[in-house]
Order: sequence, then C-alpha cells, then structure tokens
Amino acid sequence: MQKRLLVVGSINLDMVAGAPRIPLAGETVSAKTFNIFPGGKGANQAFAAACLGAPVSMIGMLGNDSFGAQLRASLEAPGVDTKAVGVVPGSSGLALITTADNGENAIVVVGGANAYLSPRDLDKHIDVIRSAGIILTQLEIPLETVEHLAAVAQRENIPLILDPAPARPLPASLLGGVDWLTPNETETCSLLRRATQELPLDSLEDVARQLMHIGSRNILIKLGSRGCYLALADGTRVLLPAYSVRAVDTTGAGDAFNGAFATALLRGKTPMAGATWASAVAAISVTRHGAQPSMPSQEQVDEFLANNADLPRAT
Repeated sequence: MQKRLLVVGSINLDMVAGAPRIPLAGETVSAKTFNIFPGGKGANQAFAAACLGAPVSMIGMLGNDSFGAQLRASLEAPGVDTKAVGVVPGSSGLALITTADNGENAIVVVGGANAYLSPRDLDKHIDVIRSAGIILTQLEIPLETVEHLAAVAQRENIPLILDPAPARPLPASLLGGVDWLTPNETETCSLLRRATQELPLDSLEDVARQLMHIGSRNILIKLGSRGCYLALADGTRVLLPAYSVRAVDTTGAGDAFNGAFATALLRGKTPMAGATWASAVAAISVTRHGAQPSMPSQEQVDEFLANNADLPRAT
C-alpha cells in the first residue's frame, strides 16, 4: 500500500483585509478589500500537497460552529482524507490577516478548536499515523501534542518535518526528534533566542550549525525572495535561489513550500531537488491572493518550471 503524507496541525478560517501597508503599532489604516478564505498552517500544507497529487491524511480539530463544515469541505475538495479530523464544542480556529500592496502580511491567530487537539487524539488515530511515509506538523496546536507526535514518529520510525511556526523557542528534547526543521528567518532567530533580523547570507552556515547543535538533523531555512538554505546531516550546505515573480500576497507561501517539500520527499526526490521544486510552488502561490486558493496543481508547476528553465535547478 502506498504510504501517505500525514499532516497534523491547525485548521482556521482566514479573514483577510487588503491595505496599502501593514499598520504601525497604534495606527489605523483603511482597508481596500476584504475576503474570507479557508486556512490554518496545517490545513494549508495538507491542501497544498493534495493539489500536487499527494495522498494526504490530516489529524486536526474543528469547532461545531458554522465554519467547521465549510473548512472540512475545503480540505476534502482536493482529496485530503479528514476522517481523523475531530469536532469539539465552540469556535473553529480563526486568523485575522492584513496584507499590504507589496505582498507582506501580518497575522493574528485565534486558536479555537485547534487548542483541543491532544496527545490522546494522536493515540486514538495511531493507525492513521502508521500509514504515513512522512509526517508534517507545525506549532498552531498545543506544544505537548507536537512533542507527543515527535515521540510517536520516532518510535514508529516515520520521518517528521517540523515547521516551527508561529515563532517560539523550543526544547531540545523536541528538536532531537525532528528529521527536518524548516524555519523562516523570524523563526530561526526565535529558536536561537536572538533578536529578529534578516540573516546575512554569509552567516547561514553558522546559523545552521547552531540549529543542528540544539538537536535538528536536517535544516531548511526559508529566506523568502532570497531563496532557501539547506544544511543536511551528510554535510551538504547550499543556498538555492528563489524564482523571481511579482508577489501580490505572501499569505500561505511558507505553507505551500512545506506541503510541496514534504510531497517531494514522499516521492523520493533528493532534498535539493525537493527544495527547488518547493520554491517553484511557493513562487506561484505568492502571485495569487489567499492561502489555499493560491496553491497550484502539479500541471501548473510543470508549466512554470518549463517557462523558467534558465534558472539553476537541482536534479
């Protein structure tokens, strides 16, 4: 039986206001547009992988509000198996998002039902976990659940990818159970307990070494328009360039990348080839509005790559 990608994580409804720029602290900025999209890091990543043709299952939690059925239907549309997505009384997860004209965004997340996804729920769905070839998770669910997932993945010998978002310091005991850590620059600084900054490219090797020192075996640092940096347990160190596109909304770009990268590894691609392919998926996503509505199909990615064949690509 073909192994599946299992995503364990959040499911949210995204309420998105489009404004000329992100407000400063205490400032009011008039929005030009408003839209509602299905979202949540976990759901976005599962949706992205399913759009790319991966067999995907999800473990998560929805509220019994009017949004719950809508969010489940959105996941199922591209083929995500939601049998292990439970329901609890109360609100589903929400995200309040402001997007600027330059494509930047600012996000406030309301956990809602996501806060009730527990280690017990993972044990209840152990057969779903055992069906996975790769597990992908994030930090919009309780940390104790993520820690339990890492322990179960290690026990069952299933590779675990952790997208450490939202940014927060993490215990070495958790990082030691992670096969792939995929932070962006903000999350990297948080993991290393540094002030948030743009990481100089000549510092990335040292930054990756420090992340490995606190437990992670393989590191993939997402650098937005500057590309991504791979540091592998076998000693590989490489900066891969991004594709040059005109961004209109970066919401969900990291999720597009993670869903694609997990899909690539599930299909047996090398990490370098997988990261290059995931960069193309993320590049397409930022040219469209919304998180899940921006996720491309396999055919769209193939067309994009054919039209950008002059950029160096891994094999």
